[in-house]
Amino acid sequence: MRILHTSDWHIGRSFHGHSTLDALAGVLDVLVEQVRQRDVDVVVVAGDVFDSAAPSAACYPLLTRTLVALADAGARVIVTSGNHDSAARLGFQSALLREEITVVTDPLTVGEPVTIDDAHGPVHFYGIPYLEPAIVRHLWEGVELRSQAQTIGHAMDLVRRDRALRGGRSVAIAHCFAAGVEATPGVEREIRQGGLDNVPLPVFDGPDYVALGHIHGRQQLSDRVRYAGAPLHYSFGEAGKPRGSWLVDLDAAGLASVEWVDLPVPRPLITLRAPFDDLLEDGALDTFVDHWVRAEYTDATPQVDPMRRLQARFPWCATVAHLPAATRKDDGLGYARRVRAARDDTEIIDAFLVHVREGEGASEAERELLREVLDARAVVEARS
Repeated sequence: MRILHTSDWHIGRSFHGHSTLDALAGVLDVLVEQVRQRDVDVVVVAGDVFDSAAPSAACYPLLTRTLVALADAGARVIVTSGNHDSAARLGFQSALLREEITVVTDPLTVGEPVTIDDAHGPVHFYGIPYLEPAIVRHLWEGVELRSQAQTIGHAMDLVRRDRALRGGRSVAIAHCFAAGVEATPGVEREIRQGGLDNVPLPVFDGPDYVALGHIHGRQQLSDRVRYAGAPLHYSFGEAGKPRGSWLVDLDAAGLASVEWVDLPVPRPLITLRAPFDDLLEDGALDTFVDHWVRAEYTDATPQVDPMRRLQARFPWCATVAHLPAATRKDDGLGYARRVRAARDDTEIIDAFLVHVREGEGASEAERELLREVLDARAVVEARS
């Protein structure tokens, strides 16, 4: 049996105010074609199908079209809900879907597999929707569920119990934060209690393969426990990380092989750090004109209207940050003390510039201008 493991589509997510629907639609079209060309039997989507619990109306057609296309390409499709999804909204029409498409959102179905046969017999797919301990703990009396680790642990106990009765090969699908992986700051919504509640790797013992979702970057915890990551880059922190899916083959004995299948990157991400004039004029940066750009300019002083000026060169500049190359050394003198120590108005103004420009006082040209203005003011005051 050949399985394609994907996750974290985040349909409806924006990128610095820009819609990603069209880009995601193009990438998912490629994924459908990969399923067709590689004779994939089952596609597993491990949670975070939508980006929010209340996706816009434009998000639903993309999901419906993609699921139907995957089924038309010859695959069974199994989808679980993630922490971004509303289980109710994602699962409300599950009973109306085609037989080839299964959406798992009900916690009470944990331990009840979707069974699909191949030439070697049955393969049991155990979908585990995202389980928020505070919401689901009442469903299982007598079981302490105060953390993600405990909750996923209990779900996997149910999976192993059923698996022992049925026998045969099995695949588990879950959405959680497993121990041993690194999140991308600002990307994956925190689902750990106090930042410490990782799900230990041994919790996933048993199935022949465990398809995880939540982490946006490709991760391999063991030969049989993996994250596929998101199909698009949703943060500059993800720049350079490959996008794709895991292609998993099961033989009669269980896991036979796992191969990474790349997906295209519609618009690469780049962070450019340089003086502002270099960002505008350096010819070596021409290659990034069609990239998503995060610009970090290193000048000592802030620029006027930097985004508009940068977008004239980089139309897809999404964010600008002023990060001076040299930061002011603390000499122990506060602004008030510098002003009190000033001997004239020129030195008072210079103290202000030092304070607001990371230690850079007036340039010689600025000093000349200041002298002219202050001299003119002195003349006016003398005549009045």
